[in-house]
Amino acid sequence: MDIYSTEEQQVEAIKRFWKEYGTSIIGGAVLGLGGLFGWNTYQDYQQGQREAASAAYSQVVEQAGQSRDLLDTAVAQFKAEHGDSGYSALSQLLLARAAVEAGDLAKAETLLTDVLPSLDSATAPLATLRLARVQMAQDKLDAAQATLEKITNSAFAAQRDELKGDILVAKGELEAARAAYQSAMDAGGAQTSPALQMKLDDLA
Repeated sequence: MDIYSTEEQQVEAIKRFWKEYGTSIIGGAVLGLGGLFGWNTYQDYQQGQREAASAAYSQVVEQAGQSRDLLDTAVAQFKAEHGDSGYSALSQLLLARAAVEAGDLAKAETLLTDVLPSLDSATAPLATLRLARVQMAQDKLDAAQATLEKITNSAFAAQRDELKGDILVAKGELEAARAAYQSAMDAGGAQTSPALQMKLDDLA
């Protein structure tokens, strides 16, 4: 790098540098500030969308305690306005629960089957258990048993194995049912299901 001996040379060098690179520097600064502003604006928009989806979902939950028709309408409107939010899957689960309460097990099975792929690892096992129960209630015992096999999370092992035992009892496979109940006991099922020990004792 040149060393300038006089202030005049330094000033001339700065002028030449600014003339050559000044436009690029200003342009870069403008783009940088514009990008920062755009990112902040996008973040604010995303936060607003999340808050709007949360408020809309709360309204859907309120409809769940009223008529099924109102719930269907509320969920349809929610999906149209917030279909890409995480609450969309939860609204489907509400519909499935309402269908079960109304005795429409076929619709509940369809809703649960459709929503499962979009659920996270924390929610999917619960929905899978519900689906298996719905299938069992329709005497689709083999399908229910196959559904339970998809639950691999050890936190749900006791619930899975107890329900598996129930299905096997319904199929008349009592030895396999006893093994399933015992597996549920070993996974700590007695702490959450007082009836589990009774089921096991009945088979003994």
